Amino acid sequence: MSHPGTEGVLAPSELKRSITARQLYFYVVGDVLGSGIYVLIGLVAAAVGGAFWMAFLAGVAVATITGLAYAELVTKYPQAAGASLYVNKAFRSPVLTFFVTICMLSANMAAVGSLASGFVRYFAGVVGMSEDAVIPTLLIALAFITLITVINLIGISESVVANVVMTFIELSGLLLIMVIGVIALFTGVSEPGVLLEFSGEGSKAVAVLAGVSLAFFAMTGFENAANVAEETVDPSRAFPRALIGGMLTAGTVYVLVSIAAALAVPMDTLADNTLLEVVRADLLPISVSVMLVVFGLIAMVAISNTTLVTVVAQSRILYGMAREDVVPGVFAKVHPTRRSPYVALLFGGAIVGGLLLIGALIQLGGSDLDIVDRLATITVVFLLFIYALVIVACLKLRGTGETPDTYRANTALLYLGILGNLLVLGYTVVDDPGSLLWVAGLLAVGLVLFLVQRFNGGARDRPSTDGPTATAGTPNTDEGR
Repeated sequence: MSHPGTEGVLAPSELKRSITARQLYFYVVGDVLGSGIYVLIGLVAAAVGGAFWMAFLAGVAVATITGLAYAELVTKYPQAAGASLYVNKAFRSPVLTFFVTICMLSANMAAVGSLASGFVRYFAGVVGMSEDAVIPTLLIALAFITLITVINLIGISESVVANVVMTFIELSGLLLIMVIGVIALFTGVSEPGVLLEFSGEGSKAVAVLAGVSLAFFAMTGFENAANVAEETVDPSRAFPRALIGGMLTAGTVYVLVSIAAALAVPMDTLADNTLLEVVRADLLPISVSVMLVVFGLIAMVAISNTTLVTVVAQSRILYGMAREDVVPGVFAKVHPTRRSPYVALLFGGAIVGGLLLIGALIQLGGSDLDIVDRLATITVVFLLFIYALVIVACLKLRGTGETPDTYRANTALLYLGILGNLLVLGYTVVDDPGSLLWVAGLLAVGLVLFLVQRFNGGARDRPSTDGPTATAGTPNTDEGR
C-alpha cells in the first residue's frame, strides 16, 4: 500500500508518460460518443419515447458532476487505477478497495462485451448476415475482442493515436445523422412536437429515469481517462480541461443526435434498433444501400474506439492495483519491449470472451435475451455505485495531498452528484433485478482473485516486471523508449 505523506507525489512508473492534453481530450470524447449513441440509442428511445434526448441530457449532467470529482482527484493522484486508488487512499480499507476494484473491472468487462455485441449488429447489417445466427455472431465478437487486445498489447502510444483517428471518423457519422435531422425538420417528415412525447402511460419523470439508466452506460470517459493518468504528460494541467471539456462536448453531440434521430424516424421504428434506421429513412440524395454500408463501417469504427479505450482502462486498473497489493502481483508484469501490462490485458480478454459465450449459450437454449441490453445494465449497476463512492472519497480527501495546481470541484455539486447516482442506481436495480445474477457472477471471479492474493502473501510474492525498471521518481517517457 502507499504510505502516509506520499499523497500527491508522483510514484515511480513502469508505464510511458506520452499522452498529451489534446490526445486526452479526444480520448474522452471518443470513448463517450462511441458507446452511447451508436449502441444504445434505440434502447433509450424505446424506454422514453420522442423525448429521449432528455434522458441523454440528464445522464450527461449527472456524469459531468461526477467528472468534477475525478478531475480533483486526478490532479492529486496522477496514477493508474482510478476509482480503486481514490477509495484506497480515502478509506484505507483493503477489503473495500478490493471490492471497488472488482466492481470497476466487472463494469469494464461487461461494457466491452456489450460493445462487442453492438459491433456485431452493425457488421451483420453491412454484410447482410442475420443477427439471430448465434454461433457466427459469437465468433465475430470473439475475433473483435482479440483484435482490440492485440492493439493494446502493441502499446499505449499506438492505442491513443488509433483512438484520435477513430474519434474523427465517428464524429463524421454523427454529423451525418444531424444533417439528416435538419433535412427531416425542413421537409416536414415529422412535427417538432415529437420531441416532447413520452412512451407508455407512466409519469414523465419515470420515463426519463428509465432512459438515464440506459444512457449512463455511455458516461465512462472520465473513469477510463483517469486510468491513463500515469501515462499523461503534466496530468495536473491536462486532466481538468480534458475531462470536463470532453464530457460537455460529448453531451452536446448526444442531445443533437438524439433530436435528429427523433425527427427523422418514427419511434416505433427506432425503438430497440440502431442509427442505421435513420439512414434507412432515405432523406439524403445518395443511394440508401451505399449509405448503409458507409455508415455501418463508421459505426463499427466508433464502437471499436470505445472498446479500445475500455480495454486500456481495465488493464490499467489491474496493473495499478497490483502495485498497491490489492490484486495478485502477476498483473503488474509489463512486456519487456512494448511496456504494456500484457498479463492484465490477456486476463480481461478471457473474461469478456466468457461473458459472450455464456450469453450465446443462453440464447441457444431458447431465451430471447438481449445481450447488449443485459451487459449494459450490468455495467450501469457497477458504475453508479462506484461513482457515488468516488465523490464521497473526493470529499473525504479534501485538505490532503493538495498543491497549488490541484483542481477543486464545487462542493454543492458533488453532494448533488451523490444523490443523482444513487437515484439512478436504485431505479436500475428495481427495474431489472435479473441483472443482479450476472453481477454476482462477476463478483465471484473477484472473490477468487481476493483469495489468491490473500494466500500468496501480498507484496512479498509480487513478481518483478520483465525488462529494465524505471529509475526511482523518473517515469518512462517516449524519449526513453
